[in-house]
Amino acid sequence: MHEETHAVTRIGWLRAAILGANDGIVSTASLIAGVAAAGTAPHAILLTGIAGLVAGAMSMAAGEYVSVSSQSDAEMADVELEKRHLAADPEFELEELTQIYEQRGLSRALAERVAVELTAHDALDTHLRDELGMTETMAARPIQAAIASAASFTVGAALPLLVVLLDSGPSLPWTVSGASLIFLALLGALGAWAGNAPMLRPVARVTFWGAMAMAATIAIGSLFGTVAA
Repeated sequence: MHEETHAVTRIGWLRAAILGANDGIVSTASLIAGVAAAGTAPHAILLTGIAGLVAGAMSMAAGEYVSVSSQSDAEMADVELEKRHLAADPEFELEELTQIYEQRGLSRALAERVAVELTAHDALDTHLRDELGMTETMAARPIQAAIASAASFTVGAALPLLVVLLDSGPSLPWTVSGASLIFLALLGALGAWAGNAPMLRPVARVTFWGAMAMAATIAIGSLFGTVAA
């Protein structure tokens, strides 16, 4: 029995989940490392991290919902436009399909036959798929994206907060940064595995940019801590 499972079928929620978890780890760890480097009291560091988690999760949910809703609105506008085109000039739309299939390698006669038969079966769906590239798999799902992003951000942000509970001393900027780089590497590997992709490049890029973010906030926190002192 032949079965196929393609990564593209889960690209919508996977993208939002990876983005949310990555942002949760990087932003919260950077926030904690920065304020810790400035010499902030341990309880204030923990409170800052918690506030960052809550604000970030809500922001990710709202941002994903708004942006993916905009995509959904654009898709619906295209559906309505294609309906009007099919009703106003079906012959032109049929010829348009025929030319699409010709460009994909079919002979003129076969392209015409395919276009006629698919139009008879479901003209709108055929044009949405073959003319505009719109499929059910790739359709915008605002609520799914918002939930996946907010949930994964919360999980990602909770990891650096656990480090704060284990180390509240002067080494915190370095321990939270080191632990978070490990978390990011694991996230990159998990994302690559879920997307059926090689792991090296995703792991390298996610840890590199995470390291840059944390290094920048540590430097800024240390500078302000020195000035305040």
